[in-house]
Amino acid sequence: MANSTNPPSTSSSPNTKSQNSSWLGLLLIIFLPIFISFLLYQLNEFDSAPIPDSAFSWATVAVPKHYNHVFDVTERIGDGLLSGPEDFTYDSESGVIYTSCSDGWIKRVTLKEPVSVDNWTYVGGRPLGLAFGPDKDLIVAEADKGLLKVTKDGMVKLLTDKAEGLEFRLTDGVDVAQNGVIYFTDASYKYNFAQHMLDFLEGRPYGRFMSYDPSTKKTQVLVRDLYFANGVALSPEQDFVVFCESVMRRCRKYYIEGKKKGMVDSFVDSLPGYPDNIRYDGEGKYWIGLATARTTFWHLLLRYPSMRKSIAIMSKFVKLPHMQRDAGVIAVNLNGEVVALYSDPSLAKITGGIKIDDHLYIGSLAASYIGRVNLTHLVSKAA
Repeated sequence: MANSTNPPSTSSSPNTKSQNSSWLGLLLIIFLPIFISFLLYQLNEFDSAPIPDSAFSWATVAVPKHYNHVFDVTERIGDGLLSGPEDFTYDSESGVIYTSCSDGWIKRVTLKEPVSVDNWTYVGGRPLGLAFGPDKDLIVAEADKGLLKVTKDGMVKLLTDKAEGLEFRLTDGVDVAQNGVIYFTDASYKYNFAQHMLDFLEGRPYGRFMSYDPSTKKTQVLVRDLYFANGVALSPEQDFVVFCESVMRRCRKYYIEGKKKGMVDSFVDSLPGYPDNIRYDGEGKYWIGLATARTTFWHLLLRYPSMRKSIAIMSKFVKLPHMQRDAGVIAVNLNGEVVALYSDPSLAKITGGIKIDDHLYIGSLAASYIGRVNLTHLVSKAA
């Protein structure tokens, strides 16, 4: 009987097919998200730009006194009654702080015991910067509407909402000179308040520093091409105005009188955080809110446009983790020299501070109260 030989099988075993499918699935799991991310990045029109080197310099100005746990000694004024008190101005005659809140109200906080909070005037939108004019009318930088005036009896009037054909998108800081001229910023003529992080992430100078003269009703752009123009404060001699640039970690001064009229100089640079509002206390010091400290994350973010673009794309699909910390308030003298820093690792989105008597009052976008720190007790504890 002849021997029969079976030809070798050319088909793969079920085991081999299963292994191939597993590898294919694994490759898809690894590379498909990368491929989709690459497509999203390439096709997305958001275009982040390089920011000047000084913005992401690791150097910071010297801070002679740093109180880095102020949250431990902070009282909560009006807790639960103040939604995001972003800025405030103080009426020393009545002992009342006026503050701008995220619910559209300008609220009054009476500091005389017992402390009380009441709704004063509803302006709508998102009011930000506040300042009293010489006639005691309140000037409000309302993010969306523009520059508003609120009379003593609570009537609201629009003063200006555009300059050089460009409407304000994020009216921000404000102060008023003794002659009635109003100085203010539009943080970005491209992005509104709800989109303000996109201004940071794009990294282009859409901010402007401006003036409005009520006697002529003229709005004038004084300084252009600012990287998120923010807080504004006049000098006690009314010869210059300080304005802050958040992205650049600096505040500069614009001369409104004297030989340097119309010129811009540095006031304080290389701040240890990103400045927001600035207030003069009448005692030789400016108080500047720092929304967050300069951290490794923010350092890298500003340095690399591709990183900023990636985060801008991601923010459309997922809620980004909280990256702000060590916020606080920094005190600077009339010469632009830092005197002290009051911060805390748990603080974020701090917008400003103002010293009244022995206390520092702190505003925030995120809090439901105004923080109050007794500076005398703080200094004695640190001594």
